[in-house]
Amino acid sequence: MISTAHAAPDMNTQFSEISGRFLEDLLQHSPVTATGLGDHRFDDKLDEVDAGARTKELHAARERLVELDALDRDQLTRGNQVDFALLRQRLEKTIWELETLREWEWNPLVSIGTPGNSLYLLLSRDFAPLKDRLAKVAKRCREFPRFFEQSRSSLVKEKTPYIHAETAVDQNKGILTLLDKLVVPHLDELPPEPKADLEEAIQIARDAVDEHQQWLEEELLPAAKGTPRLSEELYREKFAFDLFSSLSPGDLRKRSEAEMAALHQRMYELSTAILVERDPDFTAPENPTAEEKKELIRTCLEFAYEDSPTAEDVVESAYQSLKITTDFVREKDLVSLPDDPLEIILMPEFRRGVSVAYCDAPGPLETGGETFYAVSPPPEDWTNEQVDSFLREYNHRSLHNLTVHEAMPGHYVQLLRSNATSSRLRSVLSSGTFIEGWAVYTESMMVEEGFLPDDLLMRLIVLKWNLRGVTNALLDQMIHLDAIDEETAMRLMVDDAFQEEREAAGKFRRSLLTSVQLSTYFAGYLEVLGIREATEMAWGEDFELKRFHDELMSFGSPPPAFVKALLLEQPIP
Repeated sequence: MISTAHAAPDMNTQFSEISGRFLEDLLQHSPVTATGLGDHRFDDKLDEVDAGARTKELHAARERLVELDALDRDQLTRGNQVDFALLRQRLEKTIWELETLREWEWNPLVSIGTPGNSLYLLLSRDFAPLKDRLAKVAKRCREFPRFFEQSRSSLVKEKTPYIHAETAVDQNKGILTLLDKLVVPHLDELPPEPKADLEEAIQIARDAVDEHQQWLEEELLPAAKGTPRLSEELYREKFAFDLFSSLSPGDLRKRSEAEMAALHQRMYELSTAILVERDPDFTAPENPTAEEKKELIRTCLEFAYEDSPTAEDVVESAYQSLKITTDFVREKDLVSLPDDPLEIILMPEFRRGVSVAYCDAPGPLETGGETFYAVSPPPEDWTNEQVDSFLREYNHRSLHNLTVHEAMPGHYVQLLRSNATSSRLRSVLSSGTFIEGWAVYTESMMVEEGFLPDDLLMRLIVLKWNLRGVTNALLDQMIHLDAIDEETAMRLMVDDAFQEEREAAGKFRRSLLTSVQLSTYFAGYLEVLGIREATEMAWGEDFELKRFHDELMSFGSPPPAFVKALLLEQPIP
């Protein structure tokens, strides 16, 4: 009889143990990340961001990588082969970020959001009794001085880009607003002793924020001389890590340039139809030049801009858009919808300055919880002209499309489906390329399925948003690889993509503050569209749109190539 007492566990068990150790490393390394993901064991702690913490994170990543390399990937289940690839890539990326990109050294935004998030995540969802969450808030507030000191000691002022320092100045102020609006109103709900403790902790946090604000304004900002543009080598390496795609920067650029030309033609043809609908005697010019086509498109976009919300009505208009889009998705039965609550909110001030809207779903380790569709209003210090530019860009039809992207059936539906996948690791290691690709895909899909079918201006606005995704990818490369100036960037967005001045200025700023992320929209769209085309061929007459959408989202949010392999039962790449 052969003893099995000391038999080695099979490869899947070993992989499960390694991935479990990785997740525990991640949660312990960043308590704020853990809170966001839905693990509340470390809610009373704030991240360590000094050299010792980075050394510990680097050591853990290398240790897990050695453990992975000892496994035979071919002996894993198909699902675990996907997770193996995602984990290995994440570990390699972590090592690259710490040793090569070194963003903690020159980008204050890497850590500036952490204190605000540490409190916001505790109070934005009712995952535990309020008094318990406020006790954790107090403990985190007391760690603000240590956190900001570590953050300051990590930054090299001369390497910091001015635009990053400037944005940090604005975002840091938002932490005080968060304390005033989210924490202070709950003080009277506490008994005297915990109330006094929280009041003292709030003052400690305020003093730490004020001290950091003074340092940002008086020391970092004047010394910030770094370039916000990545070198070509760093950009290409980050592109490969973040997109995890077969597309190279060159491939994406060629596809973007070709798609821009095609969209211009489609927008011109649609604009001609709009003008004929309004005036049957209208005749399009013979052999129009490119500029004449653009001018005709602009004329029709003006018709859409006439129907815009006021600055005070942006959130209410988003609610109306949510009702309209949800009713349509249900009527057409396009996808299985979650029952989880969705709330539209004003974007918290400490998160403003990068994008106009975002979808904030509960973490994949959370049970229940609301999803927030956050919309940023025009800043209060903008001129009337700038506010008007913003509202023209986010007219009612654009808000419909924004809601499709962020909520219904875009991020809200997909992220909650991703959270429900059986693989915790895959839910945590989500692919922005797939997530954004799905959301962009839904914009065109909704129109193709008959959303507001008699509204040609809606179709024109959706094409404009398609063009925005294409321009995002071009701008991302032109900023970091071609080092274009603001005038050239604005010309691309305003003249070629028909964006309003405020939207274009914000996107130029975002392209300098971030890198590669703007490429995920069009790259992801191309890949999701490719999956649909391949599935239509494979399923033939059995293809059904709802079934495709449900199965597409059933695997979580891995990079599109893995979704395709799982969906069509192809070899795991």
